[in-house]
Amino acid sequence: MNVFAGDIVYAKAGRDKDTPFVVLEVLDDEYVWLANGRRRKVEKPKKKKIKHLQKSKYTSLLVQEKLKNGGFVTNPDVKRALAEILNDHDA
Repeated sequence: MNVFAGDIVYAKAGRDKDTPFVVLEVLDDEYVWLANGRRRKVEKPKKKKIKHLQKSKYTSLLVQEKLKNGGFVTNPDVKRALAEILNDHDA
């Protein structure tokens, strides 16, 4: 599975099962750093194996652009990205 920074993913396994996250960084072919802005803050992201993630069809363009341009992603950015996706998904 190809995962990129800014992608919205869901945990398939572990304590965070079915929780949405934003990918902050792809470490290698096996691991990524995730945050959701609430329980998992940007300052202390969760390291998770890619095989334990389900990729959604959504990408946060705001987070993706900030990371690409070397800017800092904040917790409100991540929360806003997930809220937009979840509100759109529920409709």
